[in-house]
Amino acid sequence: MLKKLTKLNKKFDTKILIKAKKIAEKYEITLTQDDGEWYGNSIEMPNIFGDGKTSKECIRNTKEALITTIAYLLEQREIVPAPINKEERTEKVNISLTHEEKNILSASALSHGYKDIADYIRAKAFTHQIA
Repeated sequence: MLKKLTKLNKKFDTKILIKAKKIAEKYEITLTQDDGEWYGNSIEMPNIFGDGKTSKECIRNTKEALITTIAYLLEQREIVPAPINKEERTEKVNISLTHEEKNILSASALSHGYKDIADYIRAKAFTHQIA
């Protein structure tokens, strides 16, 4: 994949692409399927998408999009979101919801490909950091 990215993105230095690939490999990719097409993005960068006719192709395309975006951010000396599953989370937030609100939030999280409410809220809240 790196050779393909090098051809597609000659403006990126090889060292930047290698670093971007290492970061992207740690990102968690979520997949959804609609009308026979697969769509993927990551919790860390929910605005970066990939698609494909198979889940494998979608994952490959999503990783390629993530690597390109991360390389651009590195090149611009911008902040690259830390992988969600590697950064220690020590702070907790407690919110009160009605039973119906919790069900709506849970259903929305699942329909968007998130495994739980916490990942869904985190992704929605931090969407604008890299937009």
